[in-house]
Amino acid sequence: MTTGMTTKAWVAVHRKHHQNTDVEGDPHSPHVFGIWRLLTGGWSLYHEATKDPNMVIKYGMGTPKDRMEKFYTRYHRHGILVMLVIDLLLFGLWGFLVWGIQMVWIPFWAAGFINGVGHWWGYRNGDTDDHSRNVSPLGILIGGEELHNNHHLDPASPKFSRRWFEFDIGWLYIRILTILRLAKLRTS
Repeated sequence: MTTGMTTKAWVAVHRKHHQNTDVEGDPHSPHVFGIWRLLTGGWSLYHEATKDPNMVIKYGMGTPKDRMEKFYTRYHRHGILVMLVIDLLLFGLWGFLVWGIQMVWIPFWAAGFINGVGHWWGYRNGDTDDHSRNVSPLGILIGGEELHNNHHLDPASPKFSRRWFEFDIGWLYIRILTILRLAKLRTS
């Protein structure tokens, strides 16, 4: 909800990035658009990419079509406001602060930092046909995505850590949810 994008549109941009990583056609590469553009306006590159309905159809196949997704697809542009209402209900007036942090956090860390710095600077655990890098061995800030080279080495894996010193908090959440039977890990 903090992106104002449908699942299909977000997935399409992500898949197109993996199809054309760090070359012309990549919707958010610092090697195509420059590192400063990613850091200061990476979110706008997502928005621009989703204006191409053919790209969204081509790369967004297989995304959820359940009731919740159909509802959200109809009102996705209001997702940011829905998030504000949820934050206010959960945290009272502190919800404005929580919402404000979310509105800065996601565009900067996910769209800017990970897509920018994660393809610009850091260490690599393996060779890929792109410039992906692991920014930190501590995948805490943005759910493990800081281990970006690991993600590009095996894009289908929900676990981004590969070495003993790498910590992927997203994988921890997934494991907790599967143990509690609130999620099911797909194996294919």
